[in-house]
Formats: sequence, structure tokens, C-alpha cells
Amino acid sequence: MLPAPETHRVFDWRELAWFTKGWTPDFPEMIVINPGSPCEAFLPAASPHSHAWTQYAKHTNGPSDEAALRTLRVGGPLRGPVAHGLACGAHIIVHHGRPWNALAYHGHGYRTERRMLRKSWGITSHSEWQVQQRALLDTERADPVCEFVLGVRHAIAQDTGGHVETGRWHETAARVLHRRAGSGTLLTPDGVTNTAPLPAAETEARIQDIQHLIGRITRYEGRMRADGLLRDGQYVTSVDAWYLGRASCMARWGLSTRFGTLPQAEAAVVEVGHRAARRYKSWQDFSVGFVLGRCLQFDNDKFGSWYEDMVTAHRILMADPGSPWLNIPFR
Repeated sequence: MLPAPETHRVFDWRELAWFTKGWTPDFPEMIVINPGSPCEAFLPAASPHSHAWTQYAKHTNGPSDEAALRTLRVGGPLRGPVAHGLACGAHIIVHHGRPWNALAYHGHGYRTERRMLRKSWGITSHSEWQVQQRALLDTERADPVCEFVLGVRHAIAQDTGGHVETGRWHETAARVLHRRAGSGTLLTPDGVTNTAPLPAAETEARIQDIQHLIGRITRYEGRMRADGLLRDGQYVTSVDAWYLGRASCMARWGLSTRFGTLPQAEAAVVEVGHRAARRYKSWQDFSVGFVLGRCLQFDNDKFGSWYEDMVTAHRILMADPGSPWLNIPFR
């Protein structure tokens, strides 16, 4: 049991064996477990009782990171905009076995959380956290190339009534790129920019890159259909979910590291929920967008843990009776 985050109080995590390795004579002789709660307990920590901590340490490996749906029945939102925004980050949170609705997130403790943000995101300050939080929410700039490719297919599907042949998808994307190149409109990972008309060789290279991406998307969607994430004839409409899901988590990570405040984290997850509802039709639609976005960035067509871990989280969230995806309307 941990109290809500405070600006000047943080929480750390230690193995039980630390009481024998790191406890010094000037430390208190007793440790208080769950202070101020109905299950408050005082336990001896100093020698000779430290031997008992060593024995208990042999039977535990610390917090479990096994994928599981965990819910706070008290102290966490179960309905409403905040709960909806937190549920958008459930892939990662469920994968790590943390409570999906814990906005007051602690993870593996203050030092470990800060180390994670520094190594994985390059975040070491409040301002850097804010910049990253805004970047994840700004889905219009997140992945314009992939959104272009998926948007072309979606436009074809609306004209044809559903099914889109891969060949037509290739041809239509190439035709649009040829037209844009001739008019000096260039599609880059940073978005659409205006330039001088492109040389034919450069245009063809970009078309090949786009067609390679179409092939990757097609293979991942085929695997997702085989694994039950997509129905026959269904396809991914956008990978914005990959950014919005991480934006929901980033809000919690900002709070656990004290780079962000509770009001800032709450505002961010509410914004995540609003943007997700505008972009997708259902939790299932949102989920496959998240899985595809993650795999395109990290999995390298291997269908390894980057993919399998999210399949596990998806199945838990789509089937467990206590899942927020089954209890909170997406829209």
C-alpha cells in the first residue's frame, strides 16, 4: 500500500535481502509496513532479526512483471474520462502486470523509473518530459508515411466497399506519389513539405520504400488475422494508437519520476482518451493499431516478443471480464 504521490516524497524498491546487506547500525531498529493504514505493522529490521529477512528473500524475486490484468478497486478510477484515457495505455501496463487504472503510478520505484526514462527516452527533466508528452499526443506529426499508406487503402476501401487488392494499393500509392513529386510536394517522415519537382530516380526510390511498407503491413495483418486480433476482411486504419497508448503511459511515468504533477498527468490521459475516440471506432480497432505501430518500429518482421507480448495483452484485455475494454465504452 502506497499513498498518493507528493511533490517532495518518492518511493523506492528494495529486495528483502537489502535488510541484511544495506542496513547499518544507525538505521532504526524497526520498520513500519503500510503506516497509517488498517494493516499497519511494526517489524524488527536490525540484527539479529536481519537473518529472518534473508530467509524470506530466498522465496521472492520482487515485484512480478508477468502479464496480468490488475485493477485498483479503491483509489483508481473505474469509469469516466480519466479511466478511459488510462485504459488506452493498457497494453504496456498489463504487459508489466501493473494496475491499469493507477494514475498514481510507482512502477519499480523512483530511481528505476528515472533510469528507464533516461535510457529509453532521453528524458532527464520536467521540460524534456513535457516535450515528449506533447510529441506523443501530436499524432498528426507522429508517422505521416505510415498514415499516408493506410489512408490510401482506406480511401480505396470506401470506393470498393471493403476488400482492397494489394496490387491496386501499390498502384494507387505510386500514382499519388508521382503526382506529388511532379507538383513539388514531398512526403517525408516529418510530414508533407513543398520542394522543387523531384528527379524520377528519387521518386521511384520513394515508391519502392512505400511498397515495401505495404508489404510489411500486409504480413503483420495476415498474422494478426491468424492469431484472432483481426477478423477476415478487417484491416488496421491507423497506427496513432501506438503513440496515444504510450502517451497514456508517459503521463504515469512522469508522475512516478516527479517530472510531472498529478494534474498534468490527469489532463494528459484525458486528452489521450479524447483523441483515441476521434480516431478509432472501438477498443479492438484501437488495439490492432497499437500492435501494428509497435511492430513496425521494433519487431523487424520477426514476429518475436515485440509482437507476441502485445498479442498476450490484447487477448487478456479483450476477454477478461474485469477488463476496462469490456466495461468502459470506447466512445
